Amino acid sequence: MPVFISYSHQDSDFATELAAQLIKHKAKVWIDQWELHVGDSLIDRIHEAIQGASALIVILSKASINSEWFKKELSSGLLRELEEKRVVVLPALIEDCEIPLFLRGKMYADFRTDFDKGLRDTLEAISRVTSEGLGRYEEPEWTIDWSIDHGYLDNMFSMRITVVEQAQDQPYCVLTEITITANEQATARYRRFEEEGIDWIERTAMVHELAILSKKNRPSSITRGRVS
Repeated sequence: MPVFISYSHQDSDFATELAAQLIKHKAKVWIDQWELHVGDSLIDRIHEAIQGASALIVILSKASINSEWFKKELSSGLLRELEEKRVVVLPALIEDCEIPLFLRGKMYADFRTDFDKGLRDTLEAISRVTSEGLGRYEEPEWTIDWSIDHGYLDNMFSMRITVVEQAQDQPYCVLTEITITANEQATARYRRFEEEGIDWIERTAMVHELAILSKKNRPSSITRGRVS
């Protein structure tokens, strides 16, 4: 599913450049100036696009926060977040402005001083919301691709994390695999979360604890890696 870009038409130059860069990085994009044609119903087409989008990038500027049309698109995205219980709205700040109340608790991609950094943060956010089990983090010198698989092994909850690191100036990559197997108590807790439809909370907590552990120990003590 594409990513919907919501913006004020006073910021159309920025929105077009952002859309072009996202497509260059193989993201699917829906932006009105490319998708709408003479005779189209604006309300119907935009409503369908928002409902069918994997995420909404909302470009925050002085112009957009005062646009009634932008407010309607933002409200639709936030409503989807409440209904689907997942991240849908991805804020992108392009200039100092009063951030809408319902977005103040969200992290945003900051394009005010560094377009490339804002783009990298946006791409990372898109990878998280379009597929919770796959993602990519890019820096100029290196790229990290990761995946998370989960299920039950011998009736115990199990989660496997795979990370591939590739330095731009090296002829090899580093593959790391981490397998977490829950005990009976943790498995029972996960099943309760699963029944309530909030099992993602438990998986997120496990990844968070692993991140804390990795800071306290050398990677070799908790991971199994190989070079290929």
